[in-house]
Amino acid sequence: MKYNEETLVEQLISGDEKAYKYIYDHHYILLCRIANEYLNDPFLAETIVGDVIYHLWEIHTSLNINISVRYYLIKAVRNRCINFLKSEYEKRETCFSLFAPDDILENYTKASDSYPLDHLLEDELEHKIKVTISKLPQECRRVFIKSRFESKSYEEIAQELCISVNTVKYHIKNALAFIRTDLDKYLISLIFLFISFS
Repeated sequence: MKYNEETLVEQLISGDEKAYKYIYDHHYILLCRIANEYLNDPFLAETIVGDVIYHLWEIHTSLNINISVRYYLIKAVRNRCINFLKSEYEKRETCFSLFAPDDILENYTKASDSYPLDHLLEDELEHKIKVTISKLPQECRRVFIKSRFESKSYEEIAQELCISVNTVKYHIKNALAFIRTDLDKYLISLIFLFISFS
């Protein structure tokens, strides 16, 4: 079904599922590309676009769209990306202001000049990444290793494992999300470790 702008907005406000499916079919890919330009993270970009469209449904009874739906969605995605980046920046600033005052950072800098700490941390992080990857479900882990360590394309992996390209993408997304979460916890622990030994 084709919609003109006025009809589409009316159907969105009424909560018509077909109208929301139309948005996914006609705007989703573009919105993900725009979000990825801000975030440089395809999985996160898709998550944010999904959140924007879901939020559109949550507030559908009070929607007030007086511009084109596409422009409205682009603006919403852009704003959400910017807010996310600001939030992440503020989290890092807060984390370091609370847990890494100037004297600790100064002591760490001196220590890194005197001891091979950088190499130790690099080895530790590499080990942690390997441990994290080993926690992935078997099929997910196989796909991720072939993609990231064997430099194989999605098509090559799909053919080799007899699965669809979409399944390959699904496993890669899940693997990256899991690794990101696991390493975030590790990095926070590392900050506390520096504090305890400062």
